[in-house]
Amino acid sequence: MAWWLMKSEPDVYGIDDLQREGTTLWDGIRNYQARNFMRTMQPGDQAFFYHSNAKPPGIVGLMEVVGTGLVDPTQFNPNSKYFDPASKPEAPRWDCARLRYVRHFPALLSLDVLREEFRPEELGVVKRGTRLSILPVPKATADRLLTLLEAG
Repeated sequence: MAWWLMKSEPDVYGIDDLQREGTTLWDGIRNYQARNFMRTMQPGDQAFFYHSNAKPPGIVGLMEVVGTGLVDPTQFNPNSKYFDPASKPEAPRWDCARLRYVRHFPALLSLDVLREEFRPEELGVVKRGTRLSILPVPKATADRLLTLLEAG
């Protein structure tokens, strides 16, 4: 099982939305490196839900990968902000994964606290200028995160 950190702006799609829906397609990824990370995901992988562009930004919950290798439907929708006119149904460029809500954490673990606790090589989100919406999390780092998150 692998661990991930996946970012979303809470006013666009937040942990409460995922809880209400139960599962969601994690679509709209338009960065090749993030897409490639998503392509390595497997059902059963766990992902920390990170609220970005929030005050404060940070980890708020946990999700489980339940579907992978899915074609992102937004790339073909001309009314979507994620429409990609160069992508064709016979050769799609963009994938998505299906994620399932697992739980909220007792309290948000803010980016400031993450920067105090982790080095950039341990947790990519603490590196200045990192904008990727999907990042791998090493198991040892995931274990430490879970300990911090459970302490609330």
